[in-house]
Amino acid sequence: MKLNLKNPLVFFDLETTGTNINTDRIVEICYLKVYPNGNEEAKTMRINPEMHIPESSSAIHGIYDADVADCPTFKEVAKNIAKDIEGCDLAGFNSNRFDIPVLAEEFLRAGVDIDLSKRKMIDVQVIFHKMEQRTLSAAYKFYCDKNLEDAHTAEADTRATYEVLKAQLDRYPELQNDVAFLADYSTFNRNVDFAGRMIYDENGVEVFNFGKYKGKPVAEVLKQDPGYYGWILGNDFSLNTKAMLTKIRLREMSNLITK
Repeated sequence: MKLNLKNPLVFFDLETTGTNINTDRIVEICYLKVYPNGNEEAKTMRINPEMHIPESSSAIHGIYDADVADCPTFKEVAKNIAKDIEGCDLAGFNSNRFDIPVLAEEFLRAGVDIDLSKRKMIDVQVIFHKMEQRTLSAAYKFYCDKNLEDAHTAEADTRATYEVLKAQLDRYPELQNDVAFLADYSTFNRNVDFAGRMIYDENGVEVFNFGKYKGKPVAEVLKQDPGYYGWILGNDFSLNTKAMLTKIRLREMSNLITK
């Protein structure tokens, strides 16, 4: 089924040094931009992560330190990537929980001002898990009746994800061919930050989603325990989490001044 798009939709996949969204780095990125008229543009690039790629990660994606030694750093290509995805919605496989948070961190480190939170985000893995409970390779075989060759390479995984989403739309009539619907359907919860340390409750209020203040309104906690803000900023939380918490804190301070 041809995707019904109002904006270009960028399918993307990352290969990284590991799975920690706070500290690990991108070593390869591939994105496939699908336009409303059906035209496609694809780009794949390897990135020098400026750190050692652990052997356990290289064993999965096949990218070693020597392979990226002469490649650009993310900071060197960040503005071009941001330009390529400007005005686009985003899609991936496990992208809401991993790829988008990692990409957001890299943009923040590079000093590139891009607000990914305004984009609609489709996570094909969530749709798959809600429908069938499988992995990407199994999804590709199940939906497309093909074996996923070169799995765990960004290019193969990116194109497979695109094909799986189209096949899902063909298979499930209850799925609307609409990016806003798919983005909402493939979201487990309403994250304030990409890592999900803060979420919106049923009333649209930001609440903490971890630790001793789990379920408590963020604004209320910042007022009653001001030191908690400093504790988060000084510990191993993502830059995006810290930025969103700071945004809430500044908003609340501004509200106090205007009252």
